[in-house]
Amino acid sequence: MSVYSIIVCGAGTMGSGIAQVSAMHGHQTTLFDPFPGAIEKARRNIEGGLQGLVDKGKMSHPDARQTLQNLTFTDQLEALMPADLVIEAIVEQLPAKIQLFASLDSIRKPSTIWASNTSSLSINALQHALPGPERIAGMHFFNPAVLMRLVEVVSGQLTDPSVLDTLRDLTLQWKKIPVLCKDAPGFIVNRVARAYYLEALHILEEGSCTMESIDHIAEASGFKMGPFRLMDLIGNDINLAVSQSLYEASGFAPRFQPSSIQLAKVQAGELGRKTAKGYYTYS
Repeated sequence: MSVYSIIVCGAGTMGSGIAQVSAMHGHQTTLFDPFPGAIEKARRNIEGGLQGLVDKGKMSHPDARQTLQNLTFTDQLEALMPADLVIEAIVEQLPAKIQLFASLDSIRKPSTIWASNTSSLSINALQHALPGPERIAGMHFFNPAVLMRLVEVVSGQLTDPSVLDTLRDLTLQWKKIPVLCKDAPGFIVNRVARAYYLEALHILEEGSCTMESIDHIAEASGFKMGPFRLMDLIGNDINLAVSQSLYEASGFAPRFQPSSIQLAKVQAGELGRKTAKGYYTYS
């Protein structure tokens, strides 16, 4: 199946990035978010991101203009038209994702693919709760979506193989690296990454090392970002949600238990770069 039109639901950092990638590669892309002010903020961020690419010589002015022409922004559900692919990138809560897809059922074509950008929630659970389960899969991008090349393409128990082929081919078209995996707690990356984050947090809890030293050691060892800088970039609320989801899905395995430090950061609203304060303070 060829994909021409794409709807991205959720105009936060991830959704905006996915929409930009889609439009940069010629797809007629609609970015939808009903939250007041979210769409205008996303428009400004995408325009700024494109200008940054132009300034760095990584994109021409005509290509940047064409990308914007490929984009439509709306906060009105009624304004959405049927598309070949719908990618949701909203809050990491299963009921919210189910409700969103259910609200889009009236504009769904028989061939429309529903893809969730979830980083840890069950694709099987989505399939069991929604019509057309064979057209549902995971398409997990990494932040920032414009730059990060890896995409986990996740198959549920009922996903049609042709859907996976389509999403893999689309990912390659976007010059990204698709990794096919079956639905499982944390998929691949987030399951492996828990050790990176949680062990760093456990060391900090023990008081044997500062977070600055942990980040410095990790980066000096070859990691592009230390665990605390990376959690701030991802968002401490998102990181905690993934940890909690994997902890519960694994039958409360101790190695996946979230840290009290994570919880305290989220409760204090110190979510990282997006709130200008997390483990570090940002101007």
